[in-house]
Amino acid sequence: MRVYGIKSCDTVRRAMKELAAAGKTPELVDIREAPLQISDLQAFFDDFGDALVNKRSTTWRELDGEARTGDPVALILAYPTLMKRPVVEDGGRRTLGWDQAARAAWL
Repeated sequence: MRVYGIKSCDTVRRAMKELAAAGKTPELVDIREAPLQISDLQAFFDDFGDALVNKRSTTWRELDGEARTGDPVALILAYPTLMKRPVVEDGGRRTLGWDQAARAAWL
């Protein structure tokens, strides 16, 4: 099981803790330290569409209007903190975020 996110993100830390408490062995892939390959990011975008871009982030608010209309995959490659976190992946299955639906899928 892989958890893609940023180790300093509270939501990612909460997901890691809850997954471990449920007996899972999550592996954190810190997308700042180990940037995603474009093929992985494109697969995430294919699964989640525009929801993959965290439009509530500070990074998003700092982007100008022209940058915001660019390719979402290219934006996340350039600014990893724009990716909504975490993306949890295991056995060909993926979820985005750590809401009730994601918890139900993994816990």
